[in-house]
Amino acid sequence: MRPELEALPDRMRDLPVDDRGYPVPWFVAWLDGKPEFRAMDAEKWIRAVRERRCWVCGHRLGQWLTFVVGPMCGINRTTSEPASHLECARWSARNCPFLSRPNMVRREDETTQACENAGIPIKRNPGVSLLWTARSFSIFNDGAGKPVIQLHDPESLEWWCEGKPATRAEVEHSVDTGIPIIEEIARADGEDAMQDLARRKQWLTTLYPPATFLCAASAERAFK
Repeated sequence: MRPELEALPDRMRDLPVDDRGYPVPWFVAWLDGKPEFRAMDAEKWIRAVRERRCWVCGHRLGQWLTFVVGPMCGINRTTSEPASHLECARWSARNCPFLSRPNMVRREDETTQACENAGIPIKRNPGVSLLWTARSFSIFNDGAGKPVIQLHDPESLEWWCEGKPATRAEVEHSVDTGIPIIEEIARADGEDAMQDLARRKQWLTTLYPPATFLCAASAERAFK
């Protein structure tokens, strides 16, 4: 395995490793005997949802379900990717090249187009990962015959950026640069949709990491 990667959680240790030294998540599709990291295995998606299996390691989940999403998914409370164990999700947020490197761009070609996710995908690297841990979820149809996961109320949230806990400024930047994309979609649906989006965004801001100066002030008070 690549030397810069952290030690794998126990449940991930039986995953195969590709020629570059990266562990291959359970969900990854294999094409011509090689892992295609940009494509998910459709059969694995069904098993993950029906059997409550971890999207990363493939082992069964307990009562806690952690979804790795971007801030826009946190606002919409939807995702196309099933849940993982919290430790598998954390490892991914800290080590996955796409999740831990904000400037990483997802290559698009006929392979990714053939494996297009459900819903309206936002084709950008948000730079920030949100680990949304809940007890349950539901499924709805995206209107084009594909299933989308509805995130239920979170029990806890974690924000990550560049392999480290994200700052409030990093989260705000990710939201500010992504919100115009879904505002355009909401605007086409009318004023009610725009108001609903504003409420959802406001709700998520209450769950941002605390500002640095607040953390510093709290720490200063703690030592007095």
